[in-house]
Amino acid sequence: MDHRESEPEHIFLKDLDKDFARMQFLINQGNADISREEKISLKAGELVGKLYDALFKEYINLDESSLRSLNILCVRIVFCLYAEDAGLFETRTAFEDYIKSFSLENLRRGLMDLFKILNTKPENRDKYDTKINSFPYTNGGLFADDTIEIPNFTKEIVDVIVNHCAPFDWSEISPTIFGAVFESTLNPETRRKGGMHYTSIANIHKVIDPLFMDDLKAEFAALRKKAGKEKIKKLDDFRNKLASLKFLENCTTSLIRIAAA
Repeated sequence: MDHRESEPEHIFLKDLDKDFARMQFLINQGNADISREEKISLKAGELVGKLYDALFKEYINLDESSLRSLNILCVRIVFCLYAEDAGLFETRTAFEDYIKSFSLENLRRGLMDLFKILNTKPENRDKYDTKINSFPYTNGGLFADDTIEIPNFTKEIVDVIVNHCAPFDWSEISPTIFGAVFESTLNPETRRKGGMHYTSIANIHKVIDPLFMDDLKAEFAALRKKAGKEKIKKLDDFRNKLASLKFLENCTTSLIRIAAA
């Protein structure tokens, strides 16, 4: 019904085993999708737990600052795993290959160099360091803190990253579900003191829906009822409006842009 002017599609019974996905619009897949996302995110949470435990054992004189560093280190490693699976890095195994290219005694320094380059714009990099320059600049501040404590790496840590975490497809996780799983993995006391708190999607909507989402959805629904060139023009204007909206999130004072799909 969303494509009333298009030609009808034909699905033959003999091809149903491979074409059934084209009929998914007939049923509500919301619950099934959420269930699948939960399973994937829970698996990801288990892997983060393995990584956290392996790194935890290598910190010397563990204190509050060390725990904060451990949390940040876990986030950075998970980001790198996600980035290679999501196509943000040059290849789907860029981070894994980088890890495997170092001996144990040099891996700690290699990670520190990687984190530094991820926080460095291309024009400010050493143009002769070809091994690491293929990694893109990552803004947002995740790699900005170069004072975090990074322990020495062991065979166990490398095994968790390369043989357990890397084969998993991190691009499939649901950020809204995985946020809760990830937070539950990290040290609760350190999260509280460091301000690392995940807000569930239900609580997020309690705030944003009455503030702006309800009005935007109503406006979009009204525009969809229009027809012809006027509808296209109005939808284009609405898309530009969405792209221009800015919201200040009180907890972190971070700027959120809503961009059109």
